[in-house]
Amino acid sequence: MNISIKSIFRKSKKILRPEFEDQRLTSYAGLILFEALFKCIGLKNKFLSCFKHLAISPAYRHGTIMLLLTIHLILGYRRVRDISYYQDDEMVKRVLELKQLPNISTISRIMKTCDEKCVNNVREFSRNIVLDRCSTEKLNRITIDFDGTVQSTRRYAEGTAVGYNKKRKGSRSYYPLLCTISQTEQVLDVYHRPGNVHDSNGAKEFIANCVDKIRIKMPDVIIESRLDSAFFSEEIVDRLNENNIEFTASVPFARFSELKNMIEERKRWRQLNGDISFFEIDWKPKSWSTDFRFIFIRKITKCHNKGVVQLDLFEPYHYEYEYQVIVTNKKISPKKILNFHCGRGSQEGIIGELKSHCGLDYIPFRSKSANQLYLLSGIMAHNLSRELQMRAYDKEKNTTEKRSSLWIFKELNTIRKNIIQRAGRLTRPQGKLKLTMSANEKVQGEILHFYDMLAVNL
Repeated sequence: MNISIKSIFRKSKKILRPEFEDQRLTSYAGLILFEALFKCIGLKNKFLSCFKHLAISPAYRHGTIMLLLTIHLILGYRRVRDISYYQDDEMVKRVLELKQLPNISTISRIMKTCDEKCVNNVREFSRNIVLDRCSTEKLNRITIDFDGTVQSTRRYAEGTAVGYNKKRKGSRSYYPLLCTISQTEQVLDVYHRPGNVHDSNGAKEFIANCVDKIRIKMPDVIIESRLDSAFFSEEIVDRLNENNIEFTASVPFARFSELKNMIEERKRWRQLNGDISFFEIDWKPKSWSTDFRFIFIRKITKCHNKGVVQLDLFEPYHYEYEYQVIVTNKKISPKKILNFHCGRGSQEGIIGELKSHCGLDYIPFRSKSANQLYLLSGIMAHNLSRELQMRAYDKEKNTTEKRSSLWIFKELNTIRKNIIQRAGRLTRPQGKLKLTMSANEKVQGEILHFYDMLAVNL
């Protein structure tokens, strides 16, 4: 097909001056998909029930504010004061079922009245959304990973403390512990802590609680867990083994000098894969009561020579071994165990997405409970973006050795740019409300696919 030059180029000499008038416009027409998802879950009513023990505000209820914060993070905003940039958006007001959005002082005042019971109720609701999806998909196994992350602030906030902070030394912080599910890339639960505690602080009870919640919802499912050396202890290992949880855990060399001697005295290592070799024994530290399977792994790594570099001469690399010890109750081969244990790195990607796109690294309020609820709203935004995709598409992968997710997920930021951030106009031709968007073929195809799959449950 021949295309003329005139059909491609256009002239624009005058710079237009923008004009502003009240119209029923939206910059987030794609939010209609989340509106449908919220109705499928009954999100607003369940949020309201999480705060029903508190006195109801005469204008805005606590559950409505929680829903607003969740939408705020879905849209890609971080600071609470940025609500003023979309306070007149018709689609946002429609999803919230409000004629006008609250101002910043109203939000801060209402969030300040929240208590620990509100936090626990929202945590339970968030857990149930994730477990309901796992139950609906009839997963045969669930792999849970645990890791902490630092939330820093340059000002005072209730419950923060000065602790280890690699990026902002001396800053006050929280140090929440997250439990994620590999198969769905969702956050099952979060345990809030001040910033001056060790990784393992409260971990035993938190791990046991997460396992119990899964067992109640899915009694026959196989539960697996992967732990790094910070969570390694006899109590946690015994508890997992007694509850028939398949686990792997990194063993800290510093706490067991015997491990160093075993490695130094070992003469024969079996080949595992490429530059990796191993040996395994059934062993227990002297203070332990039960033997477990310990797998010793070494990997050849290339090292640069230190000192002056002689550019005119050929200087070969030298090689050294890196060592790792894994304790497990799994019966599978060492190669599969190593792949399984290394798969826990996927949790870093989930936490990175939460920090980059869901406000996990931001502490907006001075009240501890308010900050915990803001963190939970970010987790809800992330989990709902995964829920939206799982409702629209079937599983695309089978269970792998590394337990990667069963769906190929798009990040919330990708969904935000491609679908949510679309201009639209709300009109009422013949008295019937209508949302109109630009006829982009790609956007139209994706939005209608999501909408049709969600409409089945409405």
